[in-house]
Amino acid sequence: MTSNHDPAARRPWHIAFPDAADWGAKVVQGSVPALLQQAAADFAERPAIAFREQRITYHDLAAAADQTAAGLLEMGVGRGDTVALYLPNTPWHPIAFFGAARTGARLVHLSALDAPRELALKLADSGARTLITTNLPGMLPAALALLAQGAVDHVLIGDDAHWGPGDVAPLPVAYDARLRPLPQAPPPPHWPVIVPDDVCLLQYTGGTTGMPKGAMLTHGNLTAAVSIYRNWTDGGQGRSGLPQRVIAVLPLFHIYALTTLLLRQLAEGNELLLHMRFDVATLIDDIARKRAAAFAGVPTMFIALVNHPDAAGADFSSLELATCGGAPLPFEVEQRVERLIGQRLGGGWGMTETSPAGTRIPEAATPRPGLIGIPLPGLDMRVVDRDDPGRVLGPDEIGEFAIRGPNVFAGYWNRPEETAAAFHDGYFLTGDIGAMDAHGLCRILDRKKNMIISGGFNVYPTVIENAIYEHPDVAEVIVIGIADAYRGQAAKAFVTLRQGAAPLTLETLRAFLAERIGRHEMPAALELRDALPRSPAGKLLARALRDEEAARATQINAPGVSA
Repeated sequence: MTSNHDPAARRPWHIAFPDAADWGAKVVQGSVPALLQQAAADFAERPAIAFREQRITYHDLAAAADQTAAGLLEMGVGRGDTVALYLPNTPWHPIAFFGAARTGARLVHLSALDAPRELALKLADSGARTLITTNLPGMLPAALALLAQGAVDHVLIGDDAHWGPGDVAPLPVAYDARLRPLPQAPPPPHWPVIVPDDVCLLQYTGGTTGMPKGAMLTHGNLTAAVSIYRNWTDGGQGRSGLPQRVIAVLPLFHIYALTTLLLRQLAEGNELLLHMRFDVATLIDDIARKRAAAFAGVPTMFIALVNHPDAAGADFSSLELATCGGAPLPFEVEQRVERLIGQRLGGGWGMTETSPAGTRIPEAATPRPGLIGIPLPGLDMRVVDRDDPGRVLGPDEIGEFAIRGPNVFAGYWNRPEETAAAFHDGYFLTGDIGAMDAHGLCRILDRKKNMIISGGFNVYPTVIENAIYEHPDVAEVIVIGIADAYRGQAAKAFVTLRQGAAPLTLETLRAFLAERIGRHEMPAALELRDALPRSPAGKLLARALRDEEAARATQINAPGVSA
């Protein structure tokens, strides 16, 4: 008989899948700047980033980051400050990310998908007074608006023209004391000392509740996640042992790409083929002509790939690793992708709060819907009772996943009560509902909260509902997630109108919401109702509408029934 103190009982996946990882390897923690410095020392003249027609070596990337760090230090930016990055996939992102991190400041990522109000709220909550962006039409006007309204004190510009002609011409900038070029300066005599427990990044997420909050990811969390991913050996990239080209089209402001692409691939000496936006033809060219060995995408990208007319005849022979993350990929699409590329599609599970290392699917596991794999090396996971997290459930019992490890975040920024509620017995309560079998294989069934994952991005119904309530004609609203063939899920709003109000259309509602929520949060459907379902206590019931939509989908998909 085994006990819970027996490693075989606590981590049965080590026994069931002994070759999936180096289970005994140490999880290394350090600082983010040290990661780049070590990579520059090890791979100095290798190309680190290919962007447009330029290739940036590891030495030059580290030097540019150091010059930016020195410039920020001269401005007075350093420990205790927060610097906001409002950048697309351009080399300015890693230069600013590593540069600001080396000053000892915290960073906060702002998304190009955020509405103006969301940008201002994240800046205010994080305390960021310095914002780094680039002079592209999709970024600069919003940054200037934030500066004009006093949301930040300084906007620093990385000139897009520095990287050569792009698809969109950069905007001219009239610099002054508050609007300046991204600063560059010689290195100081001594760099600030950074330790693993220092907070590196405030990455905004809804966590397991509705309103976005800053997850405090330390230098140790992020570097531990890199180490954890590198200790996974099953079906891993780099089987040839040579430097690889890795496609980097996922947004670097998202934790998935930040850790698995930017930090991990630089630590391994690989070359990032960096792109601002996703395009199937470019993806195929990166693999067939440039011989990329790895591609990490979200479901929408793989759906677009398998439906592209040129995909069937493309040469995918260079591809050693393809992984899908950010959201579940429909099982049927997953099988189509695997037939197309001639190999298993990697997948797993993670969260912003786990930096985002969590699980991976081992090649020895039989693919099936809902499977997210086994915990990565160095992590402990268990399933606990949803109402009593102190009660650990047995194999195949359904409950809430809980996780602990050196990659798990330090808590929510300025929210001690919510941080305390998110942990029990040292484990982070993820809000994801599922089960773990006797071998440690996990499958997800549902979410504890009604979060929507649309195109790989977390969408929180509460945020959309609050914005819709600002419409003068709206009496009540419930937002739920519905199936979307392209994005995986999309938001649908159920609305009751005030007496005497004119009918509301989806187009009118979306126009009203344009300045209030992000594009990824926009409702894809609207249904007007005379009344919304309520509990006996009068609480609006989103679950009742989710059940209705599920029943409707089942009826539509039943044999002999057409939409």
